[in-house]
Amino acid sequence: MRKQDPKERITNFNEVAFGLTEEEAVAEAKRCLFCKKPSCIGGCPVEIDIPAFIKLIAEKKFKEAILKVKEKNNLPAVCGRVCPQEDQCEAKCILRKKKAAIDIGSLERFAADWEIAKDHRPKTMDHRPLSAKPPEGTIDPGPKVAVIGSGPAGLTCAADLAKLGYRVTLFESLHKAGGVLIYGIPEFRLPKHVVDYEVDCIRSLGVELKLNYLIGQTETIAGLKNEGYKAFFVSTGAGLPYFLGVEGENLNGVYSANEFLTRVNLMKGYKFPEYSTPVSIGETVAVVGAGNVAMDCARCSKRLGAKNVYIVYRRTEQEMPARLEEIENAKEEGIIFKLLTNPVRLFGERGWVDRMECINNALGEPDESGRRRPVPIKGSEYIMPVNTVISAIGQGPNPLLLRRIEGLGLNKRGNIITDENAMTSIKGMFAGGDIVTGAATVILAMGAGKQAARSIDKYLNG
Repeated sequence: MRKQDPKERITNFNEVAFGLTEEEAVAEAKRCLFCKKPSCIGGCPVEIDIPAFIKLIAEKKFKEAILKVKEKNNLPAVCGRVCPQEDQCEAKCILRKKKAAIDIGSLERFAADWEIAKDHRPKTMDHRPLSAKPPEGTIDPGPKVAVIGSGPAGLTCAADLAKLGYRVTLFESLHKAGGVLIYGIPEFRLPKHVVDYEVDCIRSLGVELKLNYLIGQTETIAGLKNEGYKAFFVSTGAGLPYFLGVEGENLNGVYSANEFLTRVNLMKGYKFPEYSTPVSIGETVAVVGAGNVAMDCARCSKRLGAKNVYIVYRRTEQEMPARLEEIENAKEEGIIFKLLTNPVRLFGERGWVDRMECINNALGEPDESGRRRPVPIKGSEYIMPVNTVISAIGQGPNPLLLRRIEGLGLNKRGNIITDENAMTSIKGMFAGGDIVTGAATVILAMGAGKQAARSIDKYLNG
């Protein structure tokens, strides 16, 4: 896919990838074999009929194509940009055995962007007041369901339940809906107007959205039950950052990836002084970790003016969890990779970090993740000058909500325990996404939301 030139794009937060033109999309769609038994569908967590929508693009029936995608996927413009198709649907493409797999992700993005460009946004349907009775002679609407958290899992569950006829309210503690799609993914990978459009489409299904609403404080679960809610879906994600656990971590200039990306994305720190939320970084930035979040932090730092930006990772490139596309983009943008390296101490003057002591590693035997374990090399310590350190080594469940729900079963990591139907230890309360699995991908969270919607429907129907 055509992209901004690296020298140009590190000066702005505009989207890096341009998307397919109509001619490119049609040509790519025509490469599809339209298999009688398409294995690609089995690789999609939200069960899109992939050959069907690709065939419609090949026939230039773009409106029909996006409607076909939306039969299963309520966030197509998001998935077309951030879903790891190369490990899912495209990995199962039969063409992959001899040629390049069909670029399913780019085709999904094309169909979704076509809809946005034509502005086929449906008018938002607001709920009537919850206390109001249905007009005389009309059918009473379905039971009320509360979805807590408006990230990809919550949005998907809410949309699917609304399509089934339920009255759904989506509760979000922040001032914008979208969860990690809004606060965690940079503008150059996922523009905010795209997320806003997708949220508007879900609201048009009849989903009510309540912002700045913290369950457990603004209202309790018991209070919502008294308002008539019959089922609950908890999808509050993994918002609690993990830190390095090293001396000096409390110095100024040390961020968690969560705080850094929230300041940049949700608080528009990248538009300072247009928005009064600056992000302070120095000339030399070290991002510890090598997942997609780490790449996002490093690439944001470059755009914010840092001269030297390092990815500091304790294993080799082969073990990096980030998408290959994101690793390649980071390299093109001048991000420096310091591999087999681990920080052990931070130093600073006048309260600000200015040095990081690191140790070199060698790879030992595989650990529980299946990757070879990093083993520190004794005597290999050295000092690395830094002005900013960002910890991007993962995140866990935020206990703020969970500690307010009495009787909710949690595992040793603080994630919600669910059964095969996404039901928690509390009858009528379901959960899914990162709050259950730990930090994972957007599309897996969406798959969990879809499964939960089915389970809630079965539960409310006895």
